[in-house]
Amino acid sequence: MIEDKNPQRTSIAQLGEFGLIEHLTKHFEINQTSTLKGIGDDAAVLDFKDKKVVVSTDIMVEGVHFDLAYMPLKHLGYKAVVTNVSDICAMNAKATQITVSIAVSNRFTLEALEELYAGISLASKEYNVDVIGGDTTSSQKGLIISVTVLGEADEEEIVYRNGAKPTNLLVVTGDVGAAYMGLQVLEREKQVFQVNPNSQPDLELYTYLIERQLKPEARKDVRTLLHALEIKPTSMIDISDGLSSEIIHLCKQSNVGCNLYEEKLPLDPQLINVCEEFNIDSTTVAINGGEDYELLFTMPIEDFDKIKGNPNFSIIGHMTEESEGIHLVTRANTKIALKARGWNALSE
Repeated sequence: MIEDKNPQRTSIAQLGEFGLIEHLTKHFEINQTSTLKGIGDDAAVLDFKDKKVVVSTDIMVEGVHFDLAYMPLKHLGYKAVVTNVSDICAMNAKATQITVSIAVSNRFTLEALEELYAGISLASKEYNVDVIGGDTTSSQKGLIISVTVLGEADEEEIVYRNGAKPTNLLVVTGDVGAAYMGLQVLEREKQVFQVNPNSQPDLELYTYLIERQLKPEARKDVRTLLHALEIKPTSMIDISDGLSSEIIHLCKQSNVGCNLYEEKLPLDPQLINVCEEFNIDSTTVAINGGEDYELLFTMPIEDFDKIKGNPNFSIIGHMTEESEGIHLVTRANTKIALKARGWNALSE
């Protein structure tokens, strides 16, 4: 990698808080008709008329949620938006606005924050959300990013976590486990680099997995796909903490049980190969790895014909009576109680 011998390094202290906000946000455009006033006043002004408003917020802390040793700041900005938009997608709603707040230490230059905001800007264009405000403050160490997202939907469109019924099909979009294995590859290469800083990693065999970790995408297309198929999910959640954890969330909030079938799990071929290389069981990765940002939903079994064979969706199980419990049915047809072993930010 060729390094700039004289990179510009502008101290953010030179600009002050308001100067920094103005500098970082001056390129954001307003595209949503519901945004009456964005950045530049004491508060943003929104008008959703007859729509219901959905709101979610997420915080990312350096050293807990991301490692800048291998996470480029532009990718981080993009991912910070995506993880929030995904929550709105999981409500079967459309994301419309976000606010972005950061706490930053003095080891970050203005140019570094410009990279971060370039990623935020790219994501805001990709997902057609307006950046309407936020806050900046100092941090004793590291970088903290908090994004709040707003969205809209007609009341009858909104899908909650608590609507699953026994006999409902359990469906997932895309594939699962890849983001977790991307993280394992990056962590391994970081350790190699620490031992030998001259080593250049060859990541060609891992491109899909690494992209799933560093530049995930929210499934904004699913709302449109399901509408076209005339399917309304009975419950829905996004896969941020791991498939097993999310299934348990749906079951507990809906008071149902579940049978998840190992043979039905959608795995990318690259994931299978890398699991073999790392000597890790691919099923364990698929059900416990997080950050896939796919959508997991339940739907009436009567709608099976509408979805069967559709490449966007995989039917991976079905809901049962609560008394039957929550299980993984293995390829050998044995039942194993499903446990929430996914990501837990509060674990030691």
